[in-house]
Amino acid sequence: MYKKVYEEPMTAGTPLPFRLPEWIACAPFEEYLGMDILEARDGMAVLTMPFKVKLAQGKGLMHGGAVTSLADTAVAMAIKSVLPEDTHFATIELGLKFHAPVRGGTVKAVARVAERDDRTIRGEAEVFDGDGTKVATFHSVFKVKK
Repeated sequence: MYKKVYEEPMTAGTPLPFRLPEWIACAPFEEYLGMDILEARDGMAVLTMPFKVKLAQGKGLMHGGAVTSLADTAVAMAIKSVLPEDTHFATIELGLKFHAPVRGGTVKAVARVAERDDRTIRGEAEVFDGDGTKVATFHSVFKVKK
């Protein structure tokens, strides 16, 4: 959907060269990585991402940044499922613990909103490989704009 604008420069203060098709949808970065939103409702979300060569590190395992991106996006989609459309929020803190490498297949992140107050939302996600092995545990904090 966004391929034609992948290489467009992003400049502060100018209109975005893309538009999300709906509130809970993949943005260009997530589409580029191959993420797919399977579910996002009631403070929970499930996303998948196929392991393609572009996501490999030098030894052929999925790059840790790709795993982190999937988990962070899954939490963001869980948060979107409980916030009004067009609410601005951003990750302000995150952490990830790896349990096993991803060697191939499709990776799945299962996320949930863990705590929420007026402007701060804490989320958690577990990431699994195609065989169902837990490969990472993720936590993050998001701040909602005033």
